[in-house]
Amino acid sequence: MFAKEGYALIAGAAVIAAVVGTLGWMYGGIVGGILVLLGVVVLGFTLYFFRDPVRLIPQVADNTLMSPADGKVLLIDEIEEPLYFKGPALKISIFLSPLNVHVNRIPADGVIEFDEYVSGDYLVAWHEKASELNERSQLGLKHPSGHKVLFKQIAGAVARRIVYHVSVGDQVKLGDRFGIVKFGSRMDVIVPRESIVTVNIGDKVQGGTTVLGHLPGSVN
Repeated sequence: MFAKEGYALIAGAAVIAAVVGTLGWMYGGIVGGILVLLGVVVLGFTLYFFRDPVRLIPQVADNTLMSPADGKVLLIDEIEEPLYFKGPALKISIFLSPLNVHVNRIPADGVIEFDEYVSGDYLVAWHEKASELNERSQLGLKHPSGHKVLFKQIAGAVARRIVYHVSVGDQVKLGDRFGIVKFGSRMDVIVPRESIVTVNIGDKVQGGTTVLGHLPGSVN
């Protein structure tokens, strides 16, 4: 299964592979073999990058915070968040290498209250200022408990295209597929500072199946 956001690029890679492969067949010899191999590599990598494996979302407690992406936990830090929380919060950053699945998933149940796309720079995704300066989407949801969750798709040095399919007013569920960042990226999840985090820096996580932690009790 492949991500629909990648269909055009997959088709383009198939055309390139066909052209390069044909040239390789015409040239023959070592040069021809290299061209054929290059076409196979281009198509193979594109198919691999846009894979969209089926994920069985586990049954979890209502206040569970789930990883929105595959990758490695890069940072866990207390911050002042001026955009949606407008106050103290806790940030969990996940780095996605070009080899990770790049389909993104909703980290908690709720209703989308905030939706903003920001064009920006393309610092490497692990740069400390990437979440503030890079191209990104910024999506805020209100959990049924009343708590807020802000999650960001952040483009890296290679990624140049952020895609998401939710907007203000949408009712979303933990684990729902909502978008993709093409060719390397970072995901930030920002939650109330009192939240309990159950992962550590350096842990590998999987979108829709790895629990990041739990939100505090109800504020309603």
